[in-house]
Amino acid sequence: MFGNMREREEFARRFPPGQPNYGPSSRALGLDALHALCKEIYPDQGNPLTVTAIVKYWLGGPDPLDYISMYENPGSPELGVPPHWHYVSLGLSDLHGDGRLHPKTGPGRPSGFGFELTFRLAREPGETTPPTWPANVMQQLAKYVFNSGNMLLPGDHVSWHAPLDNGNGRITQMIMGRDPQLPSPVSTPHGEVSFVQIIGVTSEELQAAQHWNGLGVVNLLKGSRACGSWLVTDTRRIHSVMEEDPSVAEKIQSGIEREGSNLSGVSAKCWWVQISGEKSTEKYREKREESDDEENDVKPFIKTERLSPCEQDSNFGDENHVRVLPGLHLTFNLEAGSLLPLAIKGRVMHGRHFTFKSILSHTAVTIVAPSVTGTLVTKEKPYAVQGPWLQVLLPEDLADKMAQEFQILSNPGQIPLPKTFSWPEHKLAITVVND
Repeated sequence: MFGNMREREEFARRFPPGQPNYGPSSRALGLDALHALCKEIYPDQGNPLTVTAIVKYWLGGPDPLDYISMYENPGSPELGVPPHWHYVSLGLSDLHGDGRLHPKTGPGRPSGFGFELTFRLAREPGETTPPTWPANVMQQLAKYVFNSGNMLLPGDHVSWHAPLDNGNGRITQMIMGRDPQLPSPVSTPHGEVSFVQIIGVTSEELQAAQHWNGLGVVNLLKGSRACGSWLVTDTRRIHSVMEEDPSVAEKIQSGIEREGSNLSGVSAKCWWVQISGEKSTEKYREKREESDDEENDVKPFIKTERLSPCEQDSNFGDENHVRVLPGLHLTFNLEAGSLLPLAIKGRVMHGRHFTFKSILSHTAVTIVAPSVTGTLVTKEKPYAVQGPWLQVLLPEDLADKMAQEFQILSNPGQIPLPKTFSWPEHKLAITVVND
């Protein structure tokens, strides 16, 4: 499915050095501009090894990125940066400018999605050819962007839950940073492009980004031996930055207590049932289409959302009617449920909101504090739904109770599932299930 060694050899054979071919148009000016930028950094690597989508996305192929170029970077001994492989995606921005994949734009406006992905992988001793597994990761992230329309920005993070290199290591998650060598943004004939670098991290580092903020953790990674100033990923790393330096853990904890979390939304499996009296009378759960290919779905994604309850997402604007619910029973899968303590203590109790956006449908559940303005809910009518968007207002006394009861979710492996929390006086229940 993704570019492999055979495909790279075929690419090199069909497009010999010095004679690039960019597809059906005579010139791909966006691609030319990005190649020229990389050539400034790697003047002796004008024809880098490249993973390519044999059948391009606009022709029905499965992979959104046209190419992923792989450069050999010597690092910087004076900065403590090790030799590594530098991967640069080509296809999230507009390479062709003819409308085949992205709407046409121009100078001063984003080119395509306005960014490309990069990745820096520590080079193994004696390694002469870059591993191609990062191309798989980049294609999966690009699929998420194309399917959802959501950009990736520095500070965003991805919940991957598996070693990035398909091995047995602890680097199982990702945080986004800024590429230290490529300028952002750079102007191309089809608009501006920024470079967002993927950083492989441990589950503990991802959790720190969720409970505090992604950019704060990225800055701590820059000052660590684990990643260094150029944020190089080493899949052999066995210690988190908190284990490596206890003062880092103290800085993170201090930031959480002082600022709360800036993570305002996650993708999740969630659904809800309206409660009238003692019975659940109405269920709202859109299921995944049967024709969807589970194997090819992007893995569950967690990132900083830039959507507030008073802003209408295009997915939620079809139905203007607001319906007040007399009671509510929410259900979350375990991954989402484990973030309920964060949603309450890190967000609602700091006067903020938190959104669970379904990966199965357009459903979204936004939990809000009373101080959040522009919402559908009030103290007298705390549960309201507009189209597939449900909002839940939590008064201070209920948020305090939840914060105490949800402490057990911080160690989800110790909880017998399903686990239901109930507050009858508020006509509210929440169940956490294994799937």
